[in-house]
Amino acid sequence: MSEDWAAVARAINERVSELGWRQKELAERSNVSLAIVREIQHHVVERRRSSRTLESLSVTLGWHPQHLISVLHGRKPPSPDEPAAVGPETVWSRLDTLEQRMVEITERLDDLKSDLATVIEHVRKDR
Repeated sequence: MSEDWAAVARAINERVSELGWRQKELAERSNVSLAIVREIQHHVVERRRSSRTLESLSVTLGWHPQHLISVLHGRKPPSPDEPAAVGPETVWSRLDTLEQRMVEITERLDDLKSDLATVIEHVRKDR
């Protein structure tokens, strides 16, 4: 099945424009990294994305959770009031997203640890 990432980018860009949002706001509201939002919106890097990422963006933009997944696969998006299907792929996708977020958090904590060590070193030198 072919994937139309350009259609996903167009859909997101149109909706973000309607809402008057910036990329940073979409990223913060959806809990999707700014880099990923930027890549999807500008369609600069075409790679497989977690369905959870597309679900999160869809919900944040006021659409059905499967909206962007449907757009990606050339299907008619479901209406916002239709029930969302939760299957094994969704659970695995959510676990993948959680794992990705844990890696990001760990990296940030490592950076903070390094920064803190530098500050402590400077304080000790000044004494």
